[in-house]
Amino acid sequence: MSDPYAEAELESAWALNPTFDVAYNLGNTKYQLKKHREAAQHLSFALRHWPLVKTVAKLKPTAEQRLAESRAQVGAVAVTVGMAGAEVLVDGKAVGRAPLEGEVFVEPGEHRVEARLEGYETASQTVRVGKGATAKVELAMTLAKSEAPGAAPSTHAAGGASTLGAGVVGPVAGPPAVPVEPQPPPEKRNWVPVIALGAASAVGLGVGIGMTVAGSNVLDDVHAQRQSIRNAGGQCAKPSTSFADDCAELSSAGEHVDTLGHVAGAAYIASGVLAAAALTYALWPRGETRTAGPPRVVATAHPTGASVVVLGAW
Repeated sequence: MSDPYAEAELESAWALNPTFDVAYNLGNTKYQLKKHREAAQHLSFALRHWPLVKTVAKLKPTAEQRLAESRAQVGAVAVTVGMAGAEVLVDGKAVGRAPLEGEVFVEPGEHRVEARLEGYETASQTVRVGKGATAKVELAMTLAKSEAPGAAPSTHAAGGASTLGAGVVGPVAGPPAVPVEPQPPPEKRNWVPVIALGAASAVGLGVGIGMTVAGSNVLDDVHAQRQSIRNAGGQCAKPSTSFADDCAELSSAGEHVDTLGHVAGAAYIASGVLAAAALTYALWPRGETRTAGPPRVVATAHPTGASVVVLGAW
């Protein structure tokens, strides 16, 4: 799964559902494509969120080894910001909000780190980072200065009086009050679609994890079988008659790994879309003239992949 098509699938899954398993597969793909900065970022995320599940425990050493190899090729910045919630940018690209979780991996060289928050002056610092090194950046934020000082309000009484109580003021005529019609109480939201979409999202995530683990197991068997053929003096590039069956079985297993990977990617994407649909349904404001109805999930295909669209009025 180191081809650009698989990379694009995993990036879509990551955008919709940033979980450890998607990060692990995306990090491995970036590692195989020698994109070490992105590999380090995703593998470090996966290791920080690694679950205590026996079925994926044997994958952790691979993640740790590949993170170490990628980490040796890039630099990192550890950013500390004085105000929580401030947006952190590295070379003009947003990388999260303070406090950041873990380091931000960068290519060796000079980088500009900024922190922005409404009502505060932008704080920035430029650092130079080498391969395998970490630069610590501490950004203190100060309140933004007002453009013009506010004028103190003054109280003027009717008839030229300038202080409260200097004169007696009678009732002031004004337009008649308009009665305000009471607003009807909002309708109760139907939570059945949220529960159904959430359950479907969990099923999709479970399928994705299952396919990921199964693909990893088959891939381990492929490596072991290939090594066995090499140890016996054979090769599958130009297989001899004695190794024809073994090479055919090896090729079939490789195709099975790709199939499991594609199924896992599709399951992650579907899980993320369904979770987003459930959240949208739960938080979407209810309009006065709209009629609520059950959402419809529509799958569409295109030359570069597939997508899922959720339609409905809430």
